[in-house]
Amino acid sequence: MNSPSAGEATALLEEAGRCVACGLCLPFCPTYRKIGSEADSPRGRIAMIQGVLSGHFSPSARFWRHLDLCLGCRACENACPSRVTYGHLLDSVRASLAPDGRTTRELRWLVQKPWRLTWFGVVLRGWHAFGVGRLLQRIPGLRRRPLLQLAGTPLPAFAPLRWRKRYPAAGTPRGDVALFLGCVARVMDAATLNAAVYVLNRLGYTVHVPRGQACCGGLHRQDGDRDAAEALARQNIRAFSALRVSTLISVASGCGVTLTETFAAQEGMAVREISEFLTAAEGWPHIAIQPLPAVIRVHDPCSLANVTHGQDYPYRLLRRIPQARVEPLPGNGQCCGAAGSYFLRQPAMAAALLDDKMEAIRRKEAPYLATSNVGCALHLAQGVQAAGLHTAVMHPVMLLAQQMGYKNRDESRQAN
Repeated sequence: MNSPSAGEATALLEEAGRCVACGLCLPFCPTYRKIGSEADSPRGRIAMIQGVLSGHFSPSARFWRHLDLCLGCRACENACPSRVTYGHLLDSVRASLAPDGRTTRELRWLVQKPWRLTWFGVVLRGWHAFGVGRLLQRIPGLRRRPLLQLAGTPLPAFAPLRWRKRYPAAGTPRGDVALFLGCVARVMDAATLNAAVYVLNRLGYTVHVPRGQACCGGLHRQDGDRDAAEALARQNIRAFSALRVSTLISVASGCGVTLTETFAAQEGMAVREISEFLTAAEGWPHIAIQPLPAVIRVHDPCSLANVTHGQDYPYRLLRRIPQARVEPLPGNGQCCGAAGSYFLRQPAMAAALLDDKMEAIRRKEAPYLATSNVGCALHLAQGVQAAGLHTAVMHPVMLLAQQMGYKNRDESRQAN
């Protein structure tokens, strides 16, 4: 088991001590609302962290059960009058105290190398084609393995084995941007990445995709693997700094949060979630967008709503589609249960939270459900598929791209 240095323990205790146990966070905590246990609330977890760091008791299995049940949605931070940085506190405690052999070790291993993800995507498609994944999920000893849980997730029609380094702008050049592929997205949501390239090119932006980029490190940090997260951050800094572009685009909002922290000290490189960038982008007066007379419900990822506070951008982007009725999904204030790799580590709680979302979708079923985070999209798509609902779950940029003429083809083959 790891242990924090004296200085780190003091800093963490100081941050935890800012909590005045007022309880204003309780109504916003998904696990407290579900269980009603003080130990599964933000202030309860903070109290346990204080006890461990002060040496009053050791970090037992029970301690970790309560901490690991936390989604890290950070809704409590918005409600906290003392502005306790709960997310930072939780990540730091996991990094300094977590035992080795965490439950998502195989997933962390997979996302560290892009080639592993590429071939996992090939294998996953084979599983889908022949039903192998569903068969393996029926075996009791295997069904809870994180990678096998992904076998039942709907996959895009294609996933490029190799991305081009450069996608030139179409029409009037307006600038150059870099695109972050992510780890899970390049296998599970490659269509959205291609749609992002399509929209950016149509608006006049040349898109650069460096091959040296890696996972953002968010999954590793969530799992307490600080060394791996920092190594991936350094790799991404090297890859993107070599491009000499000023804007780094993230399609997954969760990755965007991690990348913003990674590049905070890098001058001349701004990280932008794609809806935010496209909302302010030039070139829209010259773009024809086909009408879509339909309701589009929008699910707000916690990373947008609680961390970057950019939840309005997807709505503004989708409202560029003529005749579309863009409305929030009821219950947007609660996490869907995806929370990075949480839905793989804590399937029971993740399923309970997903049930709430499914109830909201059933109550006001719409043909489209848009969300800006790949984890949320995978989790919600699994729920929609299992419920037999006729709702297409997709990223806002994918929906917009389709109305701009995007045909869901592999844009990675269209440029050099």
